[in-house]
Amino acid sequence: MITASALRSISKYALSLIFGVAILSIGVAYADPISADVQAKVDKQKKLLVEWAANPVIIAAVKESNSKGGIAGMTNAKWDEIGDTDPVVTGLSQSAAGKQITKWDDGKAIEKLILRDDKANLVASSSLGGKTLLYNNSNRPPFQNGLKGAWAANEVKPDPTTQKKSVQISAPVMDGGKAIGVLQAAVLAE
Repeated sequence: MITASALRSISKYALSLIFGVAILSIGVAYADPISADVQAKVDKQKKLLVEWAANPVIIAAVKESNSKGGIAGMTNAKWDEIGDTDPVVTGLSQSAAGKQITKWDDGKAIEKLILRDDKANLVASSSLGGKTLLYNNSNRPPFQNGLKGAWAANEVKPDPTTQKKSVQISAPVMDGGKAIGVLQAAVLAE
């Protein structure tokens, strides 16, 4: 005879196993390999991102943010609380750097250009991508790898903000041979 306690343990194990298989299935379906056509687009956009990261307006905006330590008092939790039309959010696309990257964001090949300082704090964003998911993404590959050099993800995934299938890319913003920030974008794969 199986006791009620043993049955609960078996049920918990079965649910954990089912849940684990479901998550594994979702994870496998979540990312797609990069086709040759998309890879060519990624390579082209990555080169452009490096050029754009060297723009004097971009460098000046990152240097200013680095000197201030980002937006005073802003955290990811506070960022979540403010709306898309909050002046802090709209100000990121209306600054000189925001206006410049909005010009580059064509909404066809790339989307969601984002500029971050040396601590991964948001400095500017294009107006086309909408409010970014995170104010600070210091623990994410686009920032971590972007500080080291031009980088591209090796898979196609839904963008965290827009949910459009894309490949994340980034490039360091350099000043005097030192990475001082990161310019990142999503290359559309659709």
